[in-house]
Amino acid sequence: MVTKLKQYNPSANDMVNDWQVVDASGQVLGRLATQIATLLMGKHKPNYVPHKMSGDFVVVINAEQIKVTGLKAEKKIYKRHSQYPGNLKEISYEVMHDRHPERVIQLAVKGMLPKSKLGRQMLKRLKVYAGAEHPHSAQVLGSERREAREAAAAAKAEAESAKVEAKKPAAK
Repeated sequence: MVTKLKQYNPSANDMVNDWQVVDASGQVLGRLATQIATLLMGKHKPNYVPHKMSGDFVVVINAEQIKVTGLKAEKKIYKRHSQYPGNLKEISYEVMHDRHPERVIQLAVKGMLPKSKLGRQMLKRLKVYAGAEHPHSAQVLGSERREAREAAAAAKAEAESAKVEAKKPAAK
């Protein structure tokens, strides 16, 4: 006898998008980028499916204090091309880190996400800031309080159902 298992496919109501704050001060670039990519994809959640947006929003602070190991600070080069002949631009890690420390983390995380429409949507959920200040404190606070709100709503619904049960006449 062959048993067919039903595949798990969560609905949009089952997906909950929280806000995570990651402090990059003193952390190694590659290890931090894998941690962020996991949060963006949603692999840390039990209802993860690879074909849906099940990840969280991620706010990275203190991007200017990121570290790299070995000789990467001198040897790492970022390349981009405009598709015109002879128009290859090369920027060293040191210059990129001085000018745009946010872009260093964005490019590292971008390389670890899926190369598809879904990966580009995930990257839009990444917010990187050079300093410790960010404008998303309300979303982060709401995300932290979500569990308490859901528990209060469940308790209220249970009280309502108990109230309705109490009004019903006893069965004979």
